[in-house]
Amino acid sequence: MAKLRSDALGTESISSLLIKQAVPASIGILVMSLNMIVDTIFVGRWIGPLAISAITVVIPVTFFIGAIGLAVGIGGSSVLSRALGAGDNEKALRVFGNQTTLTFFTAGILATLGLVFQNHLIEFFGADDSFKDLALTYYRIVLYGIVMLSMCMMGNNVIRAEGKPKFAMYAMLLPALGNIIMDYIFIKVLGMGMAGAAWATFISYFICFAFILWFFVVKSELRLKFQSFILELNIVKEISALSFVTLARQGTIAVLTILLNNVLIRQGDALDVASYGIISRMLMFALFPVIGVNQGFLPIAGYNYGARKLSRVRESINTSIKYSGALALLIFAVIMIFPTEIVSVFLSNSDSLDAATLADNEEILRRTPVALRWVFAATPIIVIQLIGASYFQAIGRAVPALLLSLTKQGFFLIPLVLILPRYMGVLGVWISFPIADVLSTIVTGYFLHRAVKRTLVNQ
Repeated sequence: MAKLRSDALGTESISSLLIKQAVPASIGILVMSLNMIVDTIFVGRWIGPLAISAITVVIPVTFFIGAIGLAVGIGGSSVLSRALGAGDNEKALRVFGNQTTLTFFTAGILATLGLVFQNHLIEFFGADDSFKDLALTYYRIVLYGIVMLSMCMMGNNVIRAEGKPKFAMYAMLLPALGNIIMDYIFIKVLGMGMAGAAWATFISYFICFAFILWFFVVKSELRLKFQSFILELNIVKEISALSFVTLARQGTIAVLTILLNNVLIRQGDALDVASYGIISRMLMFALFPVIGVNQGFLPIAGYNYGARKLSRVRESINTSIKYSGALALLIFAVIMIFPTEIVSVFLSNSDSLDAATLADNEEILRRTPVALRWVFAATPIIVIQLIGASYFQAIGRAVPALLLSLTKQGFFLIPLVLILPRYMGVLGVWISFPIADVLSTIVTGYFLHRAVKRTLVNQ
């Protein structure tokens, strides 16, 4: 087997590596989130605000099944990166093969169950009679392709762990562009409505899957054999221990979304669900450079920890926090200054709309900017929580990685969302976000500082 080129992760300067890893990751996330943004804009402008509500209640199940691949990809790639750093290329191949098998069968089983129980799930996710049919239309079609999405999320992280972040960027870029084009054709030109939005998403999954399959057949240095796909208990345990961190975090996000949808329907109405749909898109879109730095940090820290170059691990933590902190501050400023302009992009005021839809749009434009500011109020400090949790995952410490990953959504945000809206109504939902950010940052910052002092200082 040819020598893997991942050894650059242990020799080049940390700043240079972080830029090389983070920029493609950020661009990929930008395009992927821009895809979601444009998808929501098209749906909101050409179908109506209730269509945004419909997509919002479908997201938890598609998000969770897709997250199977993300979890196995990130967790397995931590094992893979450390194997490459230690020069154990054969183990890296077995890890990748086991990742592929785990992702395919787990996502396939969950997708089948999701289709069997679709009516019950849609109601459980918070859909009411005003948009349930729209949600079901979107849900059925998208779920047909969700296994491809899960495989893409897994493969994308392996590509990055192999030290080829540009190809990981292309894997997100191509389907995102395809989805935007298909959205325009199916919704605007052909007038297919919600079904058109769903088929456009399905096609984007296929494009991504086809590209990643091509990469591993033609470009990858990880040349799998049939034996690589056979599950090995020790490897499955190692992958699962770290994958569970990401899966628990993504699963908690899915549970949180279900809870938010139900609380918003109970304390408000379907338009508040639409507001959250807009805000959730902005959370991913606006934070794309911060998430990109975080993703770039993972293979660098993992490789150098595996190679016992601990001073480089420490430098990667400091550099990642510095870069992502500056980006988070800029994002915070934009959100605080232009919330109304941001929200208005998702809505149409065309004279061709009926009076009820125009009234709904005006109400969403009144409610959402205030909510958007509250949700992003603690943005400048969240980088400590992100990098801190990722550090423990990168070095293979599954338990602290899991607990710190769950601090915001699981330990703080979910309880706050259950309590505050009882006294403050819908406003209590939005205020819960910055409180959870502050509390989770304090907890993660403490444990990160302690770990660095004990493990990485004077090494």
